[in-house]
Amino acid sequence: MIEVREVKTRKEKKEFLDFPLRLYKGNPYFVPPLYGDEKKIFRKDYVYYDTCEAVYFNAYKNGKIAGRISGILQNASNERRDEKRIRFTRFDSINDKKVARALFDAVEEWGRSKEMDTICGPLGFSDLEREGLLVEGFDELSTFEEQYNYDYYEDLIKACGYEKEVEWVESKIYAPDEGDDSLARMSELIKKRYKLRIAPADSVDDFLEKYADPFFDLLDRAYYNIYGTVPFTDGMKKMLISNFKLVIDLKHAGVIIDENDNLVALGLCFPSMSKAVQKSYGHLTPMALARLLKAIKHPQILDLGLIAVAPEYQNKGVNAIIGAELARMLREDGIEYAETNLNLVDNHSIRNQWKRFNAVQHKRRRAYKKSL
Repeated sequence: MIEVREVKTRKEKKEFLDFPLRLYKGNPYFVPPLYGDEKKIFRKDYVYYDTCEAVYFNAYKNGKIAGRISGILQNASNERRDEKRIRFTRFDSINDKKVARALFDAVEEWGRSKEMDTICGPLGFSDLEREGLLVEGFDELSTFEEQYNYDYYEDLIKACGYEKEVEWVESKIYAPDEGDDSLARMSELIKKRYKLRIAPADSVDDFLEKYADPFFDLLDRAYYNIYGTVPFTDGMKKMLISNFKLVIDLKHAGVIIDENDNLVALGLCFPSMSKAVQKSYGHLTPMALARLLKAIKHPQILDLGLIAVAPEYQNKGVNAIIGAELARMLREDGIEYAETNLNLVDNHSIRNQWKRFNAVQHKRRRAYKKSL
């Protein structure tokens, strides 16, 4: 017998949060989110609830939890794109099509009750959350920013009537061959042509004070038409700045300004936190904190967080400056490689810049949609 219940009680909330930790226990590739951050989704003052509504469901098979799913009504996204969509996210299930069907039926009915006509996902509240279903690369360690899933998930989703909408690929980026200075030469040429330079900063606080506001404005403009993105709210900005202060190292930030100190482009990398949070299942125990601090201070792998170029500078070679900065990080800081995280397959400007590196494509993800 399969029963689906909307998550309301303290016990049901804990079951929702704990289910993926149980499902992937012992899996060497799964990286949990920080448990404390995930708990915030059940708070009334959660940062996204000023523009969103959400619902959460657990599925039980013979009285035992067997799956979970969340539905999101992202009003800001719908208004921007003139759509009537809900998103599904945090879908996890045992390999049972009846369980998956019951979960999707519940979230789809919720979407219809909100007078929406389409459901899509996996997509979170914004593209700052985990998104996309892993369809290739099941034997690769997830980054902290992305979700791992078993290979049977795609069959479960397709069996519920969903079809592919977009696709992302991910790559490991190694430094260019020794002696290859083509990126550096092109970077200097582009900087001279457009009178650009790397933004100076004495500290992270100084960096944020100078560039936080133009940083978010640039992201909103550069990401305006990218799938799944939403405008930054004040709450999102505050959350991101708080996170930056914990993990950002100015050695791993490339911020490009023009002769009038206007922000033109940026590329931010973060130390990989995957292994640091795996053993504690996302809980910040004293040992986990020690591992996290070590990963931040002495990173071996970098995760590419945000790369953006102002629309008026796109297709002018500015990506070469970001690429040259990344090559410098890989060569000078003892970094083994960088993970690109998600690149849309049709985002050729981003994907083309990896051709100047020794790049290995190792993962693929998809998002799906269905009419309600």
